[in-house]
Amino acid sequence: MPEPIKVLRFPIFRLAMITRPGVRSLGRDHRKVLVVDSKVGFIGGYNIGRLYADQWRDTHLRVRGPSVWELDNAFVDFWNEYRGRHLPALPDQGAAQWDARTEAARNAPSRMLFPVRGMYLKAIDRASRRIYITQGYFIPDEEILSALLAAARRGVDVRLIMPEYSNHVVADWVARGFFDRLLDGGVKIWLYRDAMVHAKTATVDGRWSTVGTANIDRLSLIGNYEVNLELYSDEQAAEMERIFEMDLGNCRELTHDEWSARSRFRRVVERVLAPLQPLL
Repeated sequence: MPEPIKVLRFPIFRLAMITRPGVRSLGRDHRKVLVVDSKVGFIGGYNIGRLYADQWRDTHLRVRGPSVWELDNAFVDFWNEYRGRHLPALPDQGAAQWDARTEAARNAPSRMLFPVRGMYLKAIDRASRRIYITQGYFIPDEEILSALLAAARRGVDVRLIMPEYSNHVVADWVARGFFDRLLDGGVKIWLYRDAMVHAKTATVDGRWSTVGTANIDRLSLIGNYEVNLELYSDEQAAEMERIFEMDLGNCRELTHDEWSARSRFRRVVERVLAPLQPLL
């Protein structure tokens, strides 16, 4: 008889939220990770379902070689921490080989660890030529927003792809509250049309890239369990830039003139919803 499938259920609402309220107990598992025989791994934005398979635009990364350990270890650590008494522990093995070009940044609210945000800030601060970001939901905190504007001021070509309309109407409206500062600061905003772009990727200067599960918003950066791979590879960066340029073909650029001409009603709604920015 084949061994039955073992499932670790990690519901959105858990008893710990009541017995131990706080950031450590509130985190959702937002990761999308698959590892096969510790030899090949997959990481990115794809959920498993019909909607995500043929109606959303997403990016997932296939990993082979020593770097698969990064994803394998992320799964094992989470499983062993939350498996309870009814599921077997998984062996916790060190990396047989190290590959300094690839590293997993893993947000773990239970331990108050949120390295994905720091990873983005480090890459943005180092940029000298170009920053290409694709996000399903873009609601940056003040430090990330300031870093992007500082990069644009020093002459970096900062481009952002996001959905023209996402599956979360409130998130769309809240995100628009940042458009004035971004456009005034020289950041180019491209709106993806006719499909939900759900990718969470970035590439900087043709050298650094990231593909993972974290959006640039509060829930992902300081709330959820997330995994992003950080990649130092000119070859991978070139591929990410090629994908970005391809996606631009399905986008329209939001110009400063168009945004300045939006209706008074839209401006009022943006102001009303602005207090929700730290909550999304």
